[in-house]
Amino acid sequence: MLARYRKRSGIERCEQVLTKGNKVNVRTISPYLSVAAQIQIADISALGERGFRAIINNRPDNETDDQPLSSTLAEEAKRHDIAYLEIPVIAGKLCAADVKAFTEAMAEIRGPVLAFCRTGTRSATLWALYAAERLDVDAILRTTKEAGYELDSLRPRLEEVAAIGTAPSNRPAKKRRPAMPFDVVIVGGGSAGIATAASLLHRRAELDIAIIEPRQRHFYQPGFTLVGGGVFDRSQVVCSTADVIPSQVRWVKTAAAGFEPESNRVVLEDGSHISYRQLVVAPGIKLDWDAVPGLRDTLGRNGVTSNYRYDLTSYTWDLVKNLRGGRAVFTQPPMPIKCAGAPQKAMYLSCDHWFRKGRLDDIQVDFFNAGGVLFGVDTYVPALMEYVKKYDAKLNFTKNLVEIDGSAKKAWFEGPGDNGTTREAVDFDMIHVCPPQTAPDFIRYSPLADTQGWIDVAPDTLRHVNYENVFGLGDGTNTPNAKTMAAARKQAPVVAQNIVAALANQELRASYDGYGSCPLTVEKGKVILAEFGYGGKLLPSFPLWLNNGTQPTRLAWFLKERLLPPIYYKLMLKGREWLSEP
Repeated sequence: MLARYRKRSGIERCEQVLTKGNKVNVRTISPYLSVAAQIQIADISALGERGFRAIINNRPDNETDDQPLSSTLAEEAKRHDIAYLEIPVIAGKLCAADVKAFTEAMAEIRGPVLAFCRTGTRSATLWALYAAERLDVDAILRTTKEAGYELDSLRPRLEEVAAIGTAPSNRPAKKRRPAMPFDVVIVGGGSAGIATAASLLHRRAELDIAIIEPRQRHFYQPGFTLVGGGVFDRSQVVCSTADVIPSQVRWVKTAAAGFEPESNRVVLEDGSHISYRQLVVAPGIKLDWDAVPGLRDTLGRNGVTSNYRYDLTSYTWDLVKNLRGGRAVFTQPPMPIKCAGAPQKAMYLSCDHWFRKGRLDDIQVDFFNAGGVLFGVDTYVPALMEYVKKYDAKLNFTKNLVEIDGSAKKAWFEGPGDNGTTREAVDFDMIHVCPPQTAPDFIRYSPLADTQGWIDVAPDTLRHVNYENVFGLGDGTNTPNAKTMAAARKQAPVVAQNIVAALANQELRASYDGYGSCPLTVEKGKVILAEFGYGGKLLPSFPLWLNNGTQPTRLAWFLKERLLPPIYYKLMLKGREWLSEP
């Protein structure tokens, strides 16, 4: 019946055209409703052209850094005469009030309707619960599955809704046994999560592993700086998530929303659960663009950019190429941040380009650092200072970016002064911003977090301090190491080996020494390869002819530009632990 209505309503035609010609991937659910992952401003005109008359936003603002504000989407929808409604559903906490609001909206608005959230899962779940009083539960689940949303774990809730509206003489809802737990559930399908899955399978190929990850694209983040410096093309640092997740792993294409460690369960964004014997939490870090007033509104225009966002890296290079004079500002917020060298790497590569083009004398370069030192490991500072002098860059320590007005090309910094905190206004022609960073919200407010919001793990075994079958790694933990991809490369085999031991009720023997690496690109063709562990202890993993201690070398550049990407894709993400075995 639903398939017949899809053809008659014209929604199927909308779906086909939109999937072919536009970025938004529309999936038909019912004759009246389609769902999609997060839409962008540019998608709305295409949706209107293809017949959609209403949009329902099921996502709260500021869940992720690449999400347009709902108010901005609403303005664009109004321009195209499309009704726009907000029914924001907190991931993992979809409640009866949300379903009621959705039901009322569906009764009042003119369709066809497109509902969206981060992945489309919450929107599909709302429709399923709305339809449960009207349609057979099996038909509902079959329809959502055909649209790409596996909602089988929602069956008990759907049957409960259906039973409320069913006459007593009708047959009772079926009872289903709970699903068996996975051997290992991994929250996060980034570098750390995939590397851990691959290392686990390298040790025990028969393990039943699930990765919870909503993103369809996977990024090689160490390459972002090279895109912003004109060395890489943006296409070199992105691929499909499906291409890097091990084929033996069950990919759960939704977001985690919470944890129930006492019950060994992860809460998913649609409110369902997934059970585990061992849990690995590798959620990454939250880039908090909204912590600086005015920043989000001006990113990607008015000379405001950041290599911390994939979509802005090309804009960084455009600004660098086209700047011929004026003031270039580079910022670094309070620690912790991921890749603490990235803010100054952006400065060095930009200055090197201006130096080679003979423009540097006409450009004033400022580096504003909320911290008190150029780099956290003193050994590498003298070599870095040589480049600061070469580029005549002015260092401004203990000065934190607190506000920005892109249209006025003005930024404000605060720092300690003789009579308390001082505030300084700085004009710019170009500004590269590193945003403040925190643990993701669903981690910060979970039982896994420490008092600062980070995953609370032992710094050596990476096991949670309170839950013996929970491990954490990557940027979201409270371990006092540098938050770099190289750290995750070392941590993943440690976690994998310790999980295998835990599953066998054996003692944990693998230990992480805090290793991190920061290839500091001080000019195009030379890198200072900083390698260090807990307490700033130097931990060189390459011979001195390559690393040369603390000095910039061309061989280290070759490693950064040519060798590290294949090492990442062909070794780290495949469970091949060259130079990283525990």
